[in-house]
Amino acid sequence: MTWQTFLFLGVAGSAFGYSSYRFKILIQMMNNHQGKAYRLDHIPKRILTTISNVLGQKAVLRKKSAGLMHATIFWGFLVITLGTLEQFTTTVYQTANFQFIGIHAYSALVFMEDFFTFAVLLAIGFACYRRYIIRPESLGKSKDANIVLTLTGSLMVSILLMNGFHILGDNPWYQGAMPISNIISHLLSYLALSSETSGHISTLFKWLHMMIVLGFAIYIPSSKHLHIVAAGPNTFLKTLTREKAMAPINFEDETTTQYGTAKVTDRSWKDVLDYYSCTECGRCQDVCPAYNTQKPLSPKMLILDLKNNMYRNKDKILERKFDEVSHVIDDNVTEDVIWACTSCRACEIACPVFIEHTDKIYDIRRNLVMMESKFPTEVQTVFKNMENNASPWAFSASDRAAWAEGLSIKTMSTDSNVDVLLWVGCAGSYDDRNKKVLRAFANVLKKAGIKFAILGTEEQCTGDPARRIGNEYLFQTLAKANIETLNRYQVKKIVTACPHCFNTLKNEYKDFGGLYEVHHHSQFLAQLINEGKIKPTKTLDETVTFHDSCYLGRWNNIYDQPRNVIQSLPAVNLVEMKKNHDESMCCGAGGGRMWMEEKIGKRINVTRIEQALDTRAGIVASSCPFCMTMMTDGLKTKEMQDKVKVLDIAELIDQSTS
Repeated sequence: MTWQTFLFLGVAGSAFGYSSYRFKILIQMMNNHQGKAYRLDHIPKRILTTISNVLGQKAVLRKKSAGLMHATIFWGFLVITLGTLEQFTTTVYQTANFQFIGIHAYSALVFMEDFFTFAVLLAIGFACYRRYIIRPESLGKSKDANIVLTLTGSLMVSILLMNGFHILGDNPWYQGAMPISNIISHLLSYLALSSETSGHISTLFKWLHMMIVLGFAIYIPSSKHLHIVAAGPNTFLKTLTREKAMAPINFEDETTTQYGTAKVTDRSWKDVLDYYSCTECGRCQDVCPAYNTQKPLSPKMLILDLKNNMYRNKDKILERKFDEVSHVIDDNVTEDVIWACTSCRACEIACPVFIEHTDKIYDIRRNLVMMESKFPTEVQTVFKNMENNASPWAFSASDRAAWAEGLSIKTMSTDSNVDVLLWVGCAGSYDDRNKKVLRAFANVLKKAGIKFAILGTEEQCTGDPARRIGNEYLFQTLAKANIETLNRYQVKKIVTACPHCFNTLKNEYKDFGGLYEVHHHSQFLAQLINEGKIKPTKTLDETVTFHDSCYLGRWNNIYDQPRNVIQSLPAVNLVEMKKNHDESMCCGAGGGRMWMEEKIGKRINVTRIEQALDTRAGIVASSCPFCMTMMTDGLKTKEMQDKVKVLDIAELIDQSTS
């Protein structure tokens, strides 16, 4: 072996050795987290998801210009890495190249390497333009990003110059397959260097290229570029469906001494993988309703702050001295950050590497509420009402069925032989505006000939507000009581006009023995219309815009049915707000925020109603009682309540049918 070979093996061995050591520490920190996570079900589906989102860059490409830039860099590195591997092998053993694959195949490989080297260089140029000229707020300032862009750009330049001088010095047989490098060699020829000198310079750039790659190997474990290693596994282990339920707490387990997240080590290894996977792209921040209304919550910074908290406690975590790990609430992750979340999940849908932000927030709330009794003062009244009245509001449980007076609606206690149970919910039972929605929906069910009943005074709050705020014990108390009632009547099919009730009944009661066929009223109305049981005939000569409920859309992927219901109305003109479907802005009431004062920044519902008013629609259609309340209040703030109406889709159908 030559001295160059020994030098390369020494440097490469040291670089990969140090990198392996750093990765070992990262893995140890993951393993030393105490929370539990299991994500090895549905393997074929996970493989397909990984292929489409990692190799295909599906999620990344949702944002077109930045997505294409990132995808180009990713695909380019896949191809360029083959060339790098060839440089490594030929440095150790000169004839160990890839030409054994054949003339045509090798020429194609060389062409792809040449093309993508230039493409990646252009993408890096665009990245620099975006970061330093356009400067979107979501990217922020990052020395890490500066280093990565510099190294990546230098790597591409070194490859092109290596190839350009190689063509001048050695005139390789495959030079025709390198159009970009040929252009560069033509430009370099004006230097009038000898073939021998050109060959030496090519070797110099080859070594520069290899040293940059080894530098990357050292740098990656300590940088944001760690995501190139972590994002693939994180994608494979993502939650596969939109219908994501919160993990229940087993209160009967007497060995459990901690409820919720007080320290980063209370989370699971999967959460650490989330930290490692963050690309700091800021897509989550761009769509966060809290951040965009001047609240202290930034989903991106939450993940980075939790990761930094973990790094600050690295030695204690590695030594498993969990009692000495600092609290998760600190100068960066404040209580205001945690309570600002509306649980809309816009951040999770936008994230190209499938980080799960809301679970972390929920679990920190659980600790604050159940372990430390720290929560907004107004929440105390909500908990008390739910404990005493089985409702977030201070209304008597005996009045829960008063909304149905005069409608001759049966209760399950008088006749349980029905097609469907109508789950009314607390808003439908007690809120004067939403009582009208339930009465309208009940009228539609009667017109369609649906045999239905309600639980009446036996119905209790599903517990959704308690769970989202962090009082898991209260949630489970209400959930188990409701499930006992539902199972006693052998309920099989439920329909509800509240997306929060819908999500809880459908996705979260399963963990406690509540297995039901649950429909949101938008789904049920769409089905009745498709089957011809309901035929809207009265013309609605009006422009309507629809507001997507987060718990209907992003939580349960229901977007088309409510729009189909609206479009079934004769002469209606449905227009979309600028932010709709997956990108719809939250009304501000989710995550228990319905019962909390909004004291910081601009009110979220006002921002959302402004987006609705921009459409110049005369009707804002809703399919959620919370959304209806927030949008109505927003109209009052803008003094537009006499010009624009907020109506539920059930009211629109009831008005259009006879």
